Amino acid sequence: MTGQAVERAVRIRELWLLLATFIIAIAGLVYELIAATVSSYLLGDSVRQFSLVIGVFLSSMGVGAYLSRYVGKAMQGFVWAQICLGVVGGFMAPVLFFTYAALGEVAFPLYGMLIAVGILSGMEIPLIARVLKEIGAPEFRFENVLTVDYVGALVASLAFPLFVIPYLGLMSASLVFGLLNLAVAGLSLWLFRAAATRAQWGFWGVAVLASLLALIQAERLVSVAQAQLFEDDVVLSEATPYQTVTLTRFGDRVRFYLDASIQFDTMDEHRYHEALVHPAMALAPRRKSVLILGGGDGMAVREVLRHEDVAAVTLVDLDPRVTELFRDHPDLAPLNDRALSDPRVRIVNMDAWRFAEQDRGTYDVIIADLPDPKTIALSKLYSREFYALLVERLSGTGVLVTQAGSPLFAREAFWSIVTTLEATRSPSGPAARLSLRPYTVYVPSFGQWGFAMATPMPLARRALQLPEGLAFLTPEIWEAAQVFAPDMDRVPVSINDIQSHALVGYYLDGWDRWFR
Repeated sequence: MTGQAVERAVRIRELWLLLATFIIAIAGLVYELIAATVSSYLLGDSVRQFSLVIGVFLSSMGVGAYLSRYVGKAMQGFVWAQICLGVVGGFMAPVLFFTYAALGEVAFPLYGMLIAVGILSGMEIPLIARVLKEIGAPEFRFENVLTVDYVGALVASLAFPLFVIPYLGLMSASLVFGLLNLAVAGLSLWLFRAAATRAQWGFWGVAVLASLLALIQAERLVSVAQAQLFEDDVVLSEATPYQTVTLTRFGDRVRFYLDASIQFDTMDEHRYHEALVHPAMALAPRRKSVLILGGGDGMAVREVLRHEDVAAVTLVDLDPRVTELFRDHPDLAPLNDRALSDPRVRIVNMDAWRFAEQDRGTYDVIIADLPDPKTIALSKLYSREFYALLVERLSGTGVLVTQAGSPLFAREAFWSIVTTLEATRSPSGPAARLSLRPYTVYVPSFGQWGFAMATPMPLARRALQLPEGLAFLTPEIWEAAQVFAPDMDRVPVSINDIQSHALVGYYLDGWDRWFR
């Protein structure tokens, strides 16, 4: 081979290794994000889970970088790392979902696989740097490798929420990026075939075949995992940019889940939605204009529209796919009596906090039908600052009501929401605070559940004037709902604000006491 040919071969290998650095940086960060997403999806508390995953992953990368010095042959070590990453990282999501579905436990395999991926990822850059030196790359600079690595991480962080999850889902994404690592291994084996071994080619071939078969069967794998996760037949499962939407059916009974947390069961959802909506609607002196935050399934809208004097309903829900499904899907729209197609209803797909900051409307009734405050992102929607924004949107005689979790399972969390509302300034006077009326009903799907109604001034106690056709709520049930048993009654708690987020701890500790 002539000197010019050698120089060209070295240049091709150098460019490939820099491109490989870019590719493996993307794959490595995607594995980290998959692990964090799966852990928060299955274990809850996204802040805690993301923090633990990032910490464990980065420390494992440090271990991998240190261990790379003991790899005798850099190129062979790099290829083995890619093959192992393709297998461990590629099958991470399938293993975690099936383990959780079968055993109800995911922490051990999650962190075991995360540590393995971190160690292997930490070995990559030192090994690539060694290979570049060994092949005599004429302009090799270590900072070039790091630059390419960081750019790859940026691409992965942008692509993950915008493209990877919406279009692939966790299961397929894990396998696709595993195949990406295996592609890097395969092309490296070919470019450096003089140093490749039969064992490497053999393991690589088996890994590629297994990954391709798993990817081809990805939808079936998802169905099998979901069949074990959920009691009933899964009729719809879809990953949106915000969450995983799942609907199950057993006969005529439909259950709706967001990130595996049940949102309603058609067997008993009327109990929850009647209790959430009608006390506030019945006690409000006016109810011409109503704002609903959350509740993209349209059930709360359905109940609001039972009141004939309602002129306008604004529904604010973050996920457009949820409101689209419950407005247009032929099997789902009838569940809310096609309320989302009513001309009085305006749908706004937007973060509730941003809407409260930007909106200048005034509402007679505000209904907060938001997910439980199990993360900081959700806790802020139960904070004093958020309630202050909502109060600014209330009319002078308006009523605000929020679902507030279980006063039995998460007693401190429930009363923290009540205390937080009580600490919110009322527009009725300079030093005035909101007047609160907490209440609780039993919903079989959730257990004993609680709500908190707030008004700028105390409401007169009077019997509810309810619309006809309700399946659960009566004036007598309303009176009983305001009585708390001793094991659910008020306890001293801190208010929830965006600095402390005391509510998240109360919520997680309460549910852990009962179910962990």
